[in-house]
Amino acid sequence: SLFQLKLWNKYRVSNIPSLIFIDASTGKVVCRNGLLVIRDDPEGLEFPWGPKPFSEVVAGPLLRNNGQTLDSNTLEGSHVGVYFSAHWCPPCRSLTRVLVESYRKIKEAGQKFEILFVSADRSEDSFKQYFSEMPWVAVPYADEARRSRLNRLYGIQGIPTLIVLDSKGDVITRQGRVEVLNDIECREFPWHPKPVLELTDSNAVQLNEGPCLVLFVDSEDDGESEAAKQLIQPIAEKIIAKYKAKEEEA
Repeated sequence: SLFQLKLWNKYRVSNIPSLIFIDASTGKVVCRNGLLVIRDDPEGLEFPWGPKPFSEVVAGPLLRNNGQTLDSNTLEGSHVGVYFSAHWCPPCRSLTRVLVESYRKIKEAGQKFEILFVSADRSEDSFKQYFSEMPWVAVPYADEARRSRLNRLYGIQGIPTLIVLDSKGDVITRQGRVEVLNDIECREFPWHPKPVLELTDSNAVQLNEGPCLVLFVDSEDDGESEAAKQLIQPIAEKIIAKYKAKEEEA
């Protein structure tokens, strides 16, 4: 029915079974990854399963690939890329190669930036092999509960996913993968979402994220696409500001 379709679209359900918890008084989503929640917390001890701050979910020791451990509070005050990836997944491996270069460029530009690898590898050995290529930090593979909590916090549906956080731990963008591939020189870092984008192969995935307005222009005429952008930019900014004020996704 139309009502069912509306619900699927509203909550961006892309695969089933899917279990989403909602606060009935406000209608806001409490947790997207309900199936992981009931697997990890069958006794309901963490109910009502609302979002916790990143610093709380990540709390504990982190690893470098030379075996050195450091505390998660070393991430405080930095932008953080939370990187969900695994060696068995070819798109992950190709993103990692690009990301290593991006990480180096951002650090060399003097920006405070750290990447946190959250592994979806199938064994400790393959985690170690994959992590040996990475210059950043990781959640220890053995700490399955913390890896799962981070997956739950961001409602991870597939890998590779790169979530970029600001220095307070709030999400700047969930589309870190698209941003990194579109901005090889990292000029736009930390990649705040733009109200109007030019549609490309790599950012087309965002058409699945929510309602979109797609404006077709004659690309032969450069002036026309610029004029079209000037036309819709203020409208897009106004809509985004309205949703931001309500603390909802636009």
